[in-house]
Amino acid sequence: MPPLQRADVRSPVAGRLRELMEGCRLTPAQRRIAHSMLRSPDDIPFLSSVAVAELAGVSQPSVTRFALAIGFDGYPALRRHLREIVTAGPELGPEPSPEQRPAAAPANVYQRLVQDEIDNLRDLSTALTDPGPVVRAARLLAASHPLPVLGLRAAAAQAVDFAHVARTAHADVRLLDEGGTALSNRIDDAVRAGASALLCFAVPRHPREVVGALVHARGAGLTVVTVTDSSFAPVAPHTDLLLPVGSANRFGTACAPVLLGRLLVRAARHGGTGAAEPSRRRRSPE
Repeated sequence: MPPLQRADVRSPVAGRLRELMEGCRLTPAQRRIAHSMLRSPDDIPFLSSVAVAELAGVSQPSVTRFALAIGFDGYPALRRHLREIVTAGPELGPEPSPEQRPAAAPANVYQRLVQDEIDNLRDLSTALTDPGPVVRAARLLAASHPLPVLGLRAAAAQAVDFAHVARTAHADVRLLDEGGTALSNRIDDAVRAGASALLCFAVPRHPREVVGALVHARGAGLTVVTVTDSSFAPVAPHTDLLLPVGSANRFGTACAPVLLGRLLVRAARHGGTGAAEPSRRRRSPE
């Protein structure tokens, strides 16, 4: 089954890019380009190939090869196609009723960032219509004794939160929140102790050290489950089960990965089931 996906309901450009890239075999450089485009989809139709290359940290010819890989004659043709999507705008429909009209745009940048995070959580809720990937991930993690949890730099806080909550249901959770030469040794120690899976939290700007750690973990026989911000994140090719929680914010999402981590603990604690629990709210008197 496909990995958990977020719904591209806010950007038709992002949705079209995902359609174009679906099923394409992309190189690591091309995946970085795809990841960067999905971070700022509405800017891409107006950027040069040089600007896209700088955004992704690759060479300009790599951007050209990316456009060819997804079916265009070159980057200018891809940019024209995306500009047409922007200029076409949404299809006109019947006038919405007052209650259907969207709320007024937030007044300042701080309110917009909060609204972005609310939208991220709504997207996560929509993606969880199919809880299958979360249930499978929970079963893999619950069966691993010990359970190593990796989160470096910006992702360390998310890994710490998961480890704190998971220890209420798992006897041996090993937090890996520091890099360096000792990281591979700590992964090897977990394998020798009987670990079968590793949970990774990976967020922008995706340290290369995380990719190296996942390569090492899989080489040591661990099944890797990764919570990250995009299906095209640099960690995706080195992951067995990917749980993306997308974000329009260039710095990623703060709340969605933490909440998803807690849902994994909940699923593991309840035997890896996505069934709804009965409501605990009191009924109002009739």
